Amino acid sequence: MNITEMKELLDNKTTTSLKLFEESKKKALYSQEKINSFVTIMEDFTKEESNSLLNGIPYAIKDNFSTKNILTTASSNILKNYIPVFDSTVYKKLKKAGAVLVGKTVLDELAMGGSGLTGHTGAVKNPWDQTRISGGSSAGSAACVSEGVVPFSIGSDTGDSVRKPASFCGVVGFKPTYGRISRFGLFPFASSLDHVGIFARNVFDIAAVTDVIKGFDSNDMTTLPDEEINYTDILKENIKGKKLFYIKEIIESAKENESKEIIALFKKQIEKLKNNGIQIEEVSFDKTILETLFPVYFIISCAEATSNNSNLTGFIFGNRMPGSSPKEVMINTRTEGFSEMIKRRFVIGSYILERENQEKLFINAKRVRRMLVEKMNKLFEKYDGLILPASGLVAPKIDESKEPDKLSSEYLILENHLVIGNFGGYPSITLPMGYVKDMPVGINLTCKAQADALCLNIASHLEEIIGIKDICAGGRKDV
Repeated sequence: MNITEMKELLDNKTTTSLKLFEESKKKALYSQEKINSFVTIMEDFTKEESNSLLNGIPYAIKDNFSTKNILTTASSNILKNYIPVFDSTVYKKLKKAGAVLVGKTVLDELAMGGSGLTGHTGAVKNPWDQTRISGGSSAGSAACVSEGVVPFSIGSDTGDSVRKPASFCGVVGFKPTYGRISRFGLFPFASSLDHVGIFARNVFDIAAVTDVIKGFDSNDMTTLPDEEINYTDILKENIKGKKLFYIKEIIESAKENESKEIIALFKKQIEKLKNNGIQIEEVSFDKTILETLFPVYFIISCAEATSNNSNLTGFIFGNRMPGSSPKEVMINTRTEGFSEMIKRRFVIGSYILERENQEKLFINAKRVRRMLVEKMNKLFEKYDGLILPASGLVAPKIDESKEPDKLSSEYLILENHLVIGNFGGYPSITLPMGYVKDMPVGINLTCKAQADALCLNIASHLEEIIGIKDICAGGRKDV
């Protein structure tokens, strides 16, 4: 069930929040061996009373959000025993709204990765096909909504970590404007790119959850003042006259047959949208800048991650290893606590931040990011949103997934364009647009910064026109 259906049962006294929690917990335990969505499944039912739409609704949260007295590991061995002493703002707001936590979900270690295969408790599998990945880093959060365990979940998005798994798992994934939702208590990965994100099975539910958790937070100096708008109230507003665009060079970068199938499906949906009165135009974009998307993201994120995680030493935080000196303790702790992928990223990040390399690598990457954002902002002066396929592939097979961070001689623009939303801090949403190879694939809409209401409004109309929502892999007999 979605949030509205659950709320109707609660209001009619047909069920109770305790029964909904027990049912979700039962589903979580049943699916855990097959899908492995959770690091922690809650034993006890706890909730606060509220008049919120989320009152009594079960949910899950990514295991990199601080939850007081509840294990919070970021799916890394270095934090496998860490129990926070404070709540993240997002978790605190959901508690106050009466939402009921079912579990903490698996992620790629420290939120670095896009496969869902690197968490310390094992790989997260795709509910539509258990031989495939769910995507990452918010792997468990996407999979448990897709599986039907909970109607919504919370994730984080630094490059595409909510919107790409949403595409792979056939759900809706939303990353609002940078600063719209507080990151206090979210373990930082790359602070200039990190966003809180939400998974659900329809746009209304996304808007309902965003209404609860958005707003200014004195504990996070990057948060924006609240707009005093209920996003659920504006979803059906007329979008007549709104104009969207897609980027020619991104569409034409599709080379594999599977990518071409997805592009064909995208163009079919574009025609359907046009026939329903939505203006959509093709624009050209400097391909040289598009080819820098992944390198720029990788440079900035590795540098910021190295700095943000320097406190994981075994002294203040971290599962401390023995050593004959403080330096040896730190070396042993970090060597034992991090996977090879994480250590590689920290080595690269340290190299980037060395004084002699900063100008050539880090500062230059930020310059290119600014160039791209300025070009996007110019386009957003003319258009209301950018529309593209969320990915050029269906969820890859687990045994065929590329080694994390393996460099490629190809410029995979179609696979990396979602990072534009992080570079500019733009609101960006992925929703299902159809199926290729019997797997769901998503369409993505990105709007200008602080146009969250418009983004959700247009997405709601896209959802109705495309005609795919509330799909759930967990309802399939073969899952």
